[in-house]
Amino acid sequence: MPQVFIYDTTLRDGTQREDLSLSLEDKLIIAKRLADFGVHYIEGGWPGSNPKDAEFFVRAGKLDLGQAKVTAFGATRKKFSHCDGDRNLKMLFEANTPAVTMVGKSWDYHVTHVLDATLEENLAMIRESMAWMKARGREVIYDAEHFFDGFRVNPEYAIATLQAALEGGADWLTLCETNGGKLPWEVEDITREVLARLPGARLGIHCHNDSGCGVANSLAAVRGGAGLVQGTINGYGERVGNADLVAIIPDLQLKMGCEVLPAERLKELTQISRYVAEVANLKHDDHHPYTGHSAFAHKGGIHVAAIMKSSDTYQHIEPELVGNIMRSVISELSGRGNIEMQAQSLGIELGRDHTDRVLGQIKQLEHEGFTFEAAEASVELMLHRLKPGYQSPFALIDYFVINEHRDGRGLLAEAMVKIKVGEKTRFTAAEGKGPIDALARALHDSLVDDYPQLESVRLIDYKVRILDGEGGTAALTRVLIEFQCGTEAWTTVGASANIIEASWRALSDGMEYALARVQG
Repeated sequence: MPQVFIYDTTLRDGTQREDLSLSLEDKLIIAKRLADFGVHYIEGGWPGSNPKDAEFFVRAGKLDLGQAKVTAFGATRKKFSHCDGDRNLKMLFEANTPAVTMVGKSWDYHVTHVLDATLEENLAMIRESMAWMKARGREVIYDAEHFFDGFRVNPEYAIATLQAALEGGADWLTLCETNGGKLPWEVEDITREVLARLPGARLGIHCHNDSGCGVANSLAAVRGGAGLVQGTINGYGERVGNADLVAIIPDLQLKMGCEVLPAERLKELTQISRYVAEVANLKHDDHHPYTGHSAFAHKGGIHVAAIMKSSDTYQHIEPELVGNIMRSVISELSGRGNIEMQAQSLGIELGRDHTDRVLGQIKQLEHEGFTFEAAEASVELMLHRLKPGYQSPFALIDYFVINEHRDGRGLLAEAMVKIKVGEKTRFTAAEGKGPIDALARALHDSLVDDYPQLESVRLIDYKVRILDGEGGTAALTRVLIEFQCGTEAWTTVGASANIIEASWRALSDGMEYALARVQG
């Protein structure tokens, strides 16, 4: 089983994504998490580019990162100069990391038109920079920028740049597919040819995803002989992103038989994928391969009926291998199996009559405008209500909502809610920024004295969709509301031609769901 080393560049290349910015503390906690996960190299940034990256290396040097090697990134020396006087090389060395990565030009077009240097001078820059850093005790990784484009037009010169890096003592030669436009068979063939020309060289691969082939190209390079793969968590990066390590790692280990991480670490893949998204303040992609919320979700009734007999009928791996779970999605396309699978996950035994009743209710409600794919809490609540002895924690008597403009005070929204909790009647009024906000506050305030566990429940998202625009102001409206309590989040749905009524159904279900979960 071949060993493949993982080189994570989320903290540098990943942060070049347009809507992603990490603080120093963010970078440090992600580095620690990556190290615990088992990543071999963690590229922390470019110490010569900004104070934050320089400080990162000072702080990272004090962390216990186990076997992970923090790597500083920079460029070869400037043209027509000496390494000893090069500020960039000096800052790379002073970052005091066990490994240093230096990028250089491998495409002759870039050398003459971007670097504005001679081809010979570029080779000297590469060779001398590698040797200078290697002489100071660092592991040296050479990133051959635009290698595949350069090889296509001038293979002899592209190979010469790699040879120069080897002569300087480089430990790894990373072939960079910088523009993201190559296809897997090109990458595999060129990687294999490089290894044939430079036998014994340790090759790496660095791909971008501009043609949607970042993961495939990285795997193809490994097939061609590369032993180090660079990429980012969730594929974050400039333009459309870098090669996605969250897909590459399980592909290498589970599909290609490569030794990458210990099996128990692979089970943390879903957790780290979602963790990095959370720290980066980006919504995790529900449809992300392996780690998305929908990666092992089954909607079609025929599919669910099959996986209940044998899960491998519609799944390429067991989701537990990567720390994910199998789910059944409830919709008008569902069969009995979808309901039964959902009930089993909650420890609820359903008879055929109950299953048919819930399924019929869902199909009817979806016909009326509800949708349950994104509102699993509403479905779960239906199942809780079927438990023997289940009693709703509250019942609506009535509610009243006003929204008016008062002279000297501006807009005013106020709601009054009357509910029954056991034998008690609760009557509460509340103001809000709008009628739905006021209604939510009034409902929450009317319940919290009897159910103090609701104190920490927050409404975090509110979505409205008009289902039949031709109906004008009388159009059917669907409301999805997301709640959160601690680390748990859930979504409920309501639909009506009256947006207040649609919102009430989602609000009240959200509160009842919170209490039903506590009760078991």
